[in-house]
Amino acid sequence: MSSPKPLSGIVVIEIGHSIAAPYAGMILGELGAEVIKVENPKGGDACRGWGPPFAEGAATCFHAVNRAKGGITIDLADPQDAARLKKLIIERADVMLHNLKFGALDRYGLGAEQLVAEKPGLVCCNLGAFGAVGPLRDKPGYDPMMQAYSGLMSLLGEDGRPPVRVPASIIDMGAGMWSVIGILAALQERGRTGKGGIVNTSLYETGLAWMSIMFAAYNANKELPARHGSGVDMIVPYQAFAAADAYMMVAAGNDNLFRRLCGVINRPGLSEDERFHTNKDRVGHRAELIAILSDVFLTRNRAEWARDLEAAGIPNGPINTLDQVVADAQTLALGLIQHKPGSQLGLVGIPLSFDGVRPAMNKMAPALGEDNDTVLS
Repeated sequence: MSSPKPLSGIVVIEIGHSIAAPYAGMILGELGAEVIKVENPKGGDACRGWGPPFAEGAATCFHAVNRAKGGITIDLADPQDAARLKKLIIERADVMLHNLKFGALDRYGLGAEQLVAEKPGLVCCNLGAFGAVGPLRDKPGYDPMMQAYSGLMSLLGEDGRPPVRVPASIIDMGAGMWSVIGILAALQERGRTGKGGIVNTSLYETGLAWMSIMFAAYNANKELPARHGSGVDMIVPYQAFAAADAYMMVAAGNDNLFRRLCGVINRPGLSEDERFHTNKDRVGHRAELIAILSDVFLTRNRAEWARDLEAAGIPNGPINTLDQVVADAQTLALGLIQHKPGSQLGLVGIPLSFDGVRPAMNKMAPALGEDNDTVLS
């Protein structure tokens, strides 16, 4: 079966830099859209230089979020260049996507309201830092800053230790995903009404959305949650434990699983202890239970625990390193790490399959301005 391309025929102009908008553009490209990445001719997207490591002329970070696109260079400060880009959008684009500062495109005649007024069927997506309204809308923003500002970083790590961040660009990539969701919804509406429109999202809104469960709890009890490292605030036991030779994750996420866990560790009385009988009880007596379980798990190797936990149907797993993940049989079976023929660089494809077929990698990230002649001629 050929690679699915559900967005075939859709043309996207991505004026993107760093991670967020490029990641959104990559998803749309992998789904079959023709995505044209616009960069400044003087060096292009700064992400090209975010290394080492480097491969095939650019940082691997750039390749990870910019495949499945063509690439052109436009100097927005040059009125002729800006006019060429506007002409391209008006004549060819179904979607314009960007993550420049709020209002930055307005001065070049490329703001979303201006473009949609001239081309009512166009979908414009503004992917900002703090959003399209509010006192901070003009401020720039990056992933670590938003992990901090949204409250996410306040929950990472352990109490009494310095703040830490999620190493993956979870805010940037999440904002890219929300952009794609918004764009697809707007295209669906255009199919019904013939009219496009403006989609607004931002890094900050994405950070707040990741915090939905935590905010629900805080709004109910007005209590700031503690930091639990690998654990979570509302379920116990649901965290990493040290076995005799390695760490492992154990997720006894309900009372039935906890009873089974007590059988596996040969401590059936724990589940009947009034301190630990229900999840609510266990959360209230977290420290006592975790101390008991920590001592027990240290008595055997991880593989031995894994065998018995699996037999009892208790979710568990190793704390894998990247080399282990790449070589894992499940990773290989999914075919999610893809290679372009002739390239040694393995990149993660999109986590979607259609009728059992995952979209294949069809194009590596573009060299700077590689499609100027064909797109702008």
